Order: sequence, then structure tokens, then C-alpha cells
Amino acid sequence: MRVFLVDDHAVFRSGVRAELSRETDMEVVGEAGGVGEAIAGINAAKPDVVLLDVHMPDGGGVAVLAGIDSGPVCLALSVSDAAEDVIAVIRAGARGYVTKTISGSELADGIRRVSGGDAVFSPRLAGFVLDSFTGKSPVPEPPLDPELDSLTPRELEVLRLLARGYTYREIAESLFISVKTVETHASNVLRKTQQSNRNALTRWAHRRRID
Repeated sequence: MRVFLVDDHAVFRSGVRAELSRETDMEVVGEAGGVGEAIAGINAAKPDVVLLDVHMPDGGGVAVLAGIDSGPVCLALSVSDAAEDVIAVIRAGARGYVTKTISGSELADGIRRVSGGDAVFSPRLAGFVLDSFTGKSPVPEPPLDPELDSLTPRELEVLRLLARGYTYREIAESLFISVKTVETHASNVLRKTQQSNRNALTRWAHRRRID
């Protein structure tokens, strides 16, 4: 099985790669530490299975799932065991979700199982998915995008106008606020969405159809 690793921590990727190197039926064919790099690498390498981190800048695992070609099976591998994270990536197309407390042998077994068509979850996580799809979830519609959900209504307005290409002065005139206030909101939006500059923020917004 050809496996591709996606995680923004190089040390963790190294550890997973070392664990999987012991498996005679697996080969790590690529790795990436960010969303854009992951999408390009997966589409080029065409692996059988993608091990996918959930929380990364630029939209995390959900953004990767939205950007890759059909073909590889994705197994989410995350430190989080929150219901909203599990449900978000499963809805986005992942075949399973395991936490980073999993052992190397259990991870290898999970890779084999998702490659064979099974759905794989760490013990308590399967209940989140079942509850969600049967309408019994205590969080009926968990946010698919925690970064977006963290924005205030005013910050979201500023984000929409930034995505449309408005200047700070044009945004200020449109919202009847000062340019300095716009700058403050824009800074908060960049921080909350974990984007480094306006161009990256615009791409992030367009991927979410915010315009």
C-alpha cells in the first residue's frame, strides 16, 4: 500500500514514517506539512491511503479533502477527539478517524482496513458519527470550519469585502467605520484564520465561497 502523510509537525511525520517502515506491505510515497503542499503532493503521487491531520493552517484536513482528486482513501489522524472535528472530516469524505494515542501496529492495521473498504475509528469516536447521522448528536450541526466560526459578525463582513478586493478605505466607507478600525478587524481575521497575508486570506475565503 502506498501511503501519503499529511501533518504540520515534521517530528510527528518522522515518527509515523519510522513506524510504517517496519511494515512490509506499506511504502510512504510522500508527505506534506500544509494544505497546498498536501493537495499537490497527493494528486501527483496518487497514493492508496492518505493519513491526514485535522488541524492545520489554511483549512486543515477538510480543505485537503476538498482539493484532492478522487482515488485515495483518507484516514484522519489527530490529537483531537472532539465530536465536531470527527463529524466534519467524515462529512468531508474521510473513511475513518483515529487519535494520535494509537500505537504503530494499530495504525498500520487501520491503514489496511480503510484500504480494504472498512470504516475505522478509535473506540469512542464511532458513536459521534452514528449519533450525527441518526440525528441524535448533542451537537446537531457542528461547525465544519472552527476558524470561520470564531469570527465575529463584523469580522466576517470585513472578510467578505477583503475577498472581493476592496481596499481598507473602501471597506471603511462601506461599513461606516474608520480605516484604523478596519485594520484592527483585518488583523484579527488574519490571526483567527491563521493566514499570513491578504492574498492567502483571499484564497482561504474563496475556497469557502465567501465573497
